[in-house]
Amino acid sequence: MSIQEITHNFHGLAKQVIAGKGIGKEEALALLQTPDAQLLELLSAAYEIRRHHFGNKVKLNMIINAKSGMCPEDCGYCSQSIVSSAPVEKYSLLDREQILNGAQEAARRKAGTYCIVMSGRRPSKREVNEVADAVREITSQTQLKICCCMGLITQEDADLLADAGVHRFNHNLNTSEGHYDRICSTHTYEDRVDTIEHVKSAGMSPCSGVIVGMGETNDDVVDVAFELQALDVDSIPVNFLNPIDGTPLEGMRVLDPRYCLKVLAMFRFVNPTKEIRVSGGREINLRSLQPLSLYAANSIFVGDYLTTAGQEPVADWKMIEDLGFEIEECAL
Repeated sequence: MSIQEITHNFHGLAKQVIAGKGIGKEEALALLQTPDAQLLELLSAAYEIRRHHFGNKVKLNMIINAKSGMCPEDCGYCSQSIVSSAPVEKYSLLDREQILNGAQEAARRKAGTYCIVMSGRRPSKREVNEVADAVREITSQTQLKICCCMGLITQEDADLLADAGVHRFNHNLNTSEGHYDRICSTHTYEDRVDTIEHVKSAGMSPCSGVIVGMGETNDDVVDVAFELQALDVDSIPVNFLNPIDGTPLEGMRVLDPRYCLKVLAMFRFVNPTKEIRVSGGREINLRSLQPLSLYAANSIFVGDYLTTAGQEPVADWKMIEDLGFEIEECAL
């Protein structure tokens, strides 16, 4: 099927996906190459799939940067990396009270999931135990779901966190297997896949996503969408590169809002039943088109990211309300 045939049959393709018949890489690539004049039609078709599986609900997630900087890895996008000269805060793991206070703030921001994120290659046993203790207390006091992002973990670590009540564990692939060694050399794509498999074996919900805009090709974006499909992750954060000064990828500004929307639509077609989250970089890359992203995605982060500022929570709530959508709230 030609690109023209695919782009003139978005709704037929959506009905095919809803019926349980997936699309192939050729079709996914054609979605990324949709002419701008047909963007709204593409989003309308993606919304058919999103509405079928998720209605008009929007999940909110909040991050706490529980350990910042001092990371020995050389990931080119990251301001906390050893190769970054970005002026970010550097501190060891926050104490339990600070992590608990963050959970209360997440609930006040109407988030359903609280994400405890740590910099570093992998956590120490002490850090795993301290986070597990904090999670036990949070889950005894709130209805929040807890997601942890702590780098590479062993099966033993994953089992301990699952037993403590961690619902979800995030470890992003970030880019396709074929593009990975251009982004990081201190660990491999396979290391990341191993951690995701440990998460699944422990019974936690696997969360893994991408960063778009790091010099990859359209084929790379399609490849990683299908790699995540093959891993059967439950939640897919789609980040758009915020090229922070002092990182190896500073100055790489190749994205425009329309392309970002096509990426989100393609991910919805390839992973129709999964949570698609518009994540880091949405404010600076989607800009005034941010609301349109929720016709393909069903989740966002609310508040700040790890070392960069996000949109004010009230603005996110208003955006969701203006769309006629509804927040999936969590009670204290």
